Amino acid sequence: MCCCRPTTEHVPVPRRFARPGDAVPGLVGTVGHNDLVKNDDRAPDTAAARKARGAFFTPPQITRYLADWAIRSSADAVLEPSAGDAAFLVAATERLRELGAEAPALDGVEIHPASAATARRRVAQAGGKARIRTADFFDITPEPGYTAVLGNPPYIRYQEFRGKQRAQSRRAALHAGVTLSALASSWAAFTVHAALFLRPGGRMALVLPAELLSVNYAAAVRKFLFDRFASVELVMFDEQVFPGAEADVVLLLADGFGAGPSGHAVIHRARNAESLTSELVQRHWSPVDPSDKWVSGLIGSRAVDELQTLHDGGRFSTLEHWGDTTLGMVTGNNGFFALSPARVSELGLRSADLLTLSPPGSGHLRGLTLSPGQLASLGADGKSVHLFRPTGRLSAAAQRYVEAGHAAGVHLAYKCRVRTPWYLVPLVAPADLLLTCMNADTPRLVTNRAGAHHLNSVHGVYLRSEFATLGRDLLPLAALNSVTLLHAEMVGRAYGGGVLKIEPREADRWLVPSPELIAERADELRAVRRTVAALLGKGRLLDAVDAVDDALALNADLESVQAARHSLASRRAVRSRRAR
Repeated sequence: MCCCRPTTEHVPVPRRFARPGDAVPGLVGTVGHNDLVKNDDRAPDTAAARKARGAFFTPPQITRYLADWAIRSSADAVLEPSAGDAAFLVAATERLRELGAEAPALDGVEIHPASAATARRRVAQAGGKARIRTADFFDITPEPGYTAVLGNPPYIRYQEFRGKQRAQSRRAALHAGVTLSALASSWAAFTVHAALFLRPGGRMALVLPAELLSVNYAAAVRKFLFDRFASVELVMFDEQVFPGAEADVVLLLADGFGAGPSGHAVIHRARNAESLTSELVQRHWSPVDPSDKWVSGLIGSRAVDELQTLHDGGRFSTLEHWGDTTLGMVTGNNGFFALSPARVSELGLRSADLLTLSPPGSGHLRGLTLSPGQLASLGADGKSVHLFRPTGRLSAAAQRYVEAGHAAGVHLAYKCRVRTPWYLVPLVAPADLLLTCMNADTPRLVTNRAGAHHLNSVHGVYLRSEFATLGRDLLPLAALNSVTLLHAEMVGRAYGGGVLKIEPREADRWLVPSPELIAERADELRAVRRTVAALLGKGRLLDAVDAVDDALALNADLESVQAARHSLASRRAVRSRRAR
């Protein structure tokens, strides 16, 4: 990886931070000393406490790699906006000393006082001076005086990232012209805010969740990076770098702040943190729209071009063209509302108290259909194939069950207490097709011949009237092709345990065979249906896909498509094994 020519010009220190040796208002103690924090700040910094504020400390191979990339002169001014216990600041100190700086001074921000005190001590031991402000980074007004900003921003999911802190973060991003949705996790605004501390031409090196590549809420961040930096590079890992965290990570290397837009990105592949010292495989990638998902940058242009050609030629269309995909029902307490036949018999409930239900989860949806017979078999095995949803006046048995639920506190669950009466689950009509949303291999479409209701562990697909008959008959079968499998990896999102998740908005964009192609190849598809069903029953997904590919007679470079899908799926599989 090439670096720009090191600069030797003096960089002014922003007024927000003190010069070497100064006491800094708002800091705990003074610069460069092993300070003691006040008694009320000495709460132990446990793993649970760090996770709550989104702090996951970074392996030294990564801190050193990013420091070496971002810091190119002994005169570089360095900021770490999420200092933690100074892993990055120590690496930056060592880098600056290697470049000739004596007792380099670096700036940082850390919200946790005990960590800030530890950071000052560690930097002093490394031969530097740490000016660390104990504050919420979003409270600090950007002053663009830094050559390099580096670190590992806090990762707090939107469910826990709320209130004043969320409002501050969104205002900070808006200051840069970036509007973030309410679903954005903490790192998104942090990344944008951190960039505003760079002087023109500055560099930013961050550890970010791999969500950067794929989630919808990060679209504005992706566009911001391409628009504002002259160069954007990413380092992807085949294995998990933070086994204790719930998300995979990428390394962002953004150079030339204010000199954008960048016309392309460079994607580097590394096996793990230890392999960063070796020569990395790299690929240049030019997105049509930088705000779109960046997953395509991992697989090269041939496979992406094939998908585009099939879509443009009308052979494939989005799932949204077929119909609407929606979330399933939320009961508030599946253990109370989802019942097995044996439990129904034990409670003495009537058929009027119940609705047919696809059991919680999606493990039973690995074939092509969910039929009444299959549902009965699941019930005989103890699965919850009934939804407690009484209509009209409560029967005596239903009344007893409601009272038992109330006594057990079921009515206090959030989804229960916000509806009246608490025991009536808001209904979603039975869908034409069921779509699995959490997948170890690939999302599955299943024809809902049982007419079962579904919970939010799966999605429902409601076909347009003109496509309903054809779609119920053949779309789940036809969707088991190499192109659709690859595109699922591209529109979905991979989680740390190797799971591929697809949400309704992502499913809307998912490429599946078009109605025209399926109608054209209907006889061939029906001819392989039993073979495909048998292969799926034996867990031989890829053999089933080969049979469907042949039936569809796709005029495409399937070799590149299959290789691309294998590459993306293998990355998930490796991380799944590492997470066990």
